[in-house]
Amino acid sequence: MTSVMKLTTPLTAAEIAALALSMAHLGSGPQANAARSGLRHAFEQMEIDDAVVAATLTTLTEPMPAPIADRARTIANAITSGLVIRLHYRDVSGRITVRDVDPVTCMVHREYWYLVGMCRMRHAIRAFRFDRIVATEPTFMPARPHRAEGFLPFQGKRAA
Repeated sequence: MTSVMKLTTPLTAAEIAALALSMAHLGSGPQANAARSGLRHAFEQMEIDDAVVAATLTTLTEPMPAPIADRARTIANAITSGLVIRLHYRDVSGRITVRDVDPVTCMVHREYWYLVGMCRMRHAIRAFRFDRIVATEPTFMPARPHRAEGFLPFQGKRAA
């Protein structure tokens, strides 16, 4: 017999981002498919009626292409380890820069994944689109601690 526990409080944006990132780079095996199905069910319970949010939730529950998934693993490890990550990043005009980033969290907006963190080159909070990250390198430099709640839009707001 299977027991199911009902959530009494909705997941926070930071919790959703962490769960989705953990699943995003799993590929398409049976465990990954079951995990994505569970996340889809959790979203269905939230009763969200917004096209942008619906598109975002679709992205959260789809597997990433293999090269992006490899970079996502490096990013997730940096977040978990509290270490700076070095990104080779192609900006919107096509220029590639190398940036050291204190990774804070990841988020999805519509069809894109983003790494959110403190860019040491710009000395500011930045969001780096995964599909524009050309390469990632782990470092052994400790990242400065930052709370995810200060970096995520809509944090603390509940779905109607």
